[in-house]
Order: sequence, then C-alpha cells, then structure tokens
Amino acid sequence: MNDDKNTIEKILSLARWAPSGDNNQYWRFDPIDGLTVRVHGFDSRSHCVYDLDGHPSHISLGALLETIEIAASAESMAVDMQLDPSSVDTHPIYNLTFRRDPGMQPNPLAAVIEKRCVQRRPFTTRPLREDERQRLREAVGGRHELHLIEGFSQRLRTAKLMFHSAKLRLTIKEAYQVHAKIIEWDTRFSKDRIPDAALGASKMTLMMMRPAMKSWSRVQFLNRFLAGTWAPRIELDFLPGILCAAHFVVCAKEPPTTMQHYIEGGRALQSFWLTVTLLGLNLQPEVTPLVFTRYARQRRNFAPSAPDALRRADRVAERLGDLVGQRVSDCAVFMGRIGEGPAPTARSLRLDFKDLAHDPANEPH
Repeated sequence: MNDDKNTIEKILSLARWAPSGDNNQYWRFDPIDGLTVRVHGFDSRSHCVYDLDGHPSHISLGALLETIEIAASAESMAVDMQLDPSSVDTHPIYNLTFRRDPGMQPNPLAAVIEKRCVQRRPFTTRPLREDERQRLREAVGGRHELHLIEGFSQRLRTAKLMFHSAKLRLTIKEAYQVHAKIIEWDTRFSKDRIPDAALGASKMTLMMMRPAMKSWSRVQFLNRFLAGTWAPRIELDFLPGILCAAHFVVCAKEPPTTMQHYIEGGRALQSFWLTVTLLGLNLQPEVTPLVFTRYARQRRNFAPSAPDALRRADRVAERLGDLVGQRVSDCAVFMGRIGEGPAPTARSLRLDFKDLAHDPANEPH
C-alpha cells in the first residue's frame, strides 16, 4: 500500500509541472486512499479579466489531467478519471483511480514534462519540416485540429494582430490589476508567479515597467504622455510574432461552449505542447486575441475602466477572423507561436508538492 502511495505521489509531483495561466496552479490534490485521489480545480474568473467564464482555467485543469495520465504511464499505471457529480464550473472536481498495469508502455512525452516551459523571446524563422507538422497534427488527437499560420506574410499579419491586441491589454485597468500581481521582480525563477527575467523584455523596458507598475495612475501617465505601450508591444508582441517558425491555433471540431469542452481542449493542448518540446522546439502562448474575441461576440463590458474597450475588442475579433477564417476563430481553444531557438534561461517553477494539498480553509482565490 505504501508503495502505491509513494508511486502516486511521484506521479502527481511530476504532473504539477503542467501549464497554468500566469503560473496560478489552480489545482489541489486530496488523497482518498492508496489508489484514489481527488483533484480539486478552481478558477479566477471573479478577478482575472483573461479568465473568461473560467475557461482558461478549465484548459489548465485539462492539461493537468493529461499530464497525470502521461506521468502514470512511466510508472506502469493506468488512471480512470471521472468528473465528480458534485462539481460546479467554478470548482470542478475529478476523482482519479489508479491501477497497476504491467503491460503499460511509457509515453515518451513523460520525459519532457518538467522541461516544457514558455519561451517569450524571438525564435529562428526556420520553417517547420513536414515530419514536424505531421507529428504536431497527430498530437492534438481526433477531437481537435491544428491550424498552422506559416510564411512571412502570414506571420506579419499575426504579429500585427498581437500588436493591436496588446494595446488593448496594456491600456485597461482590469488587465493592469492582473499584471501587477503576477510578476515577481529581480529574479529568474518563481514558484508561484512569472519572474521578470522570463517576460522577454529588454533591461531598458523592464526599467521602465517596474516603477510604472506600482500604480494604475503611473501606467496611465506613461501611456498618455510617454508612448508607454510602444516598447513592450514591439518587443513582446510584434517582433516575436515575426521571428518564429509559425503560429498555431488548436481548434475543437465544433465551437466549445462547456467546461468539459475546454478541459478536453486542455488535454489536447498539453499533448501538443509536450510534443513541441520533444521535437526540440519552443512555444509561447498567444491567447489574448481569443479572449477579447469572445468578449466582443458576447457583447460583454469586460473593462469598465475603458469605454472604448469593446469597440477595440471588435477590431481584434475582426483581425482574427480575417487571419484564420471564421470557423477556426469560432472553434479556437488555444493559440500560440512555435519555433526553434535556445531554451529560456528564466522560467516559472511550481509550488512544492506539499503546498498543493487540498485545504478547504485555504483554497486558491
């Protein structure tokens, strides 16, 4: 029994390296007995403008579940995963039952679970090889499709999309409130946030950002009188948008609408991302155009601080639709860029396994 417990703890400890938005790690583990674990998911929709309806957090939970299954294969264990009937969208709960399977073959993706990370700096522009494209398409599975955006002209169009989306992101108070919390300054590694050295910005841009991020009024002053959005948009969005092999969109076969759709999308994403890593490539998420597009379509006033935010979101939605087509835009689960290049020298880490134990009195918020 102790052997099973130790093995499952080893699996979960490895699986905690699954991706999560802004390194929130909105999941907790609750061992029930030797072979059963309850996974508690949470979301940040109440205070994070990017977590629309909690769906980005659902994607992260799906990525965690996929990672658990992959990690379990390396220990010759299979996992049965069932959504708990008591679950609600804001607090999904999965009951996991592990069992020994001597015939289980280790999934090769298990070897790169901890290596997988975000690289926000420019990549080389070497095009993807056909064998790489094929493996990446296969990675998203039968319920999802991969839409690749390749070639200089298409990368340039995507870079312009990211540039315009970034202006909206950097000029609304609701986004500032998120950014101010998630950056850990003067470090290359962070267990629960994003280290400033991993943002992809130059030292000069970081020197400008740090004092400005102390208050929304400072950000407004910088934006209004000192063209404060130009440097980060060029460095973090436009140039990286051109300097890559391709952009990608992971799409469902039908427009996703439910929590379960996004959890399944998260599983497809993690299989894709680990395959990217196994191929020796880098990845950076580019999800804000998808979020702003959904706000625009639902006519939701997501930024009371900026009366013209919805109009600008309409423009982002229009650009996205023109770039990838309406069907891909409607069915998109995740977007990003990939390419060859050096591994990052700074990255987000993870909370220690003991700190991810479920505690009803201290749930993430």
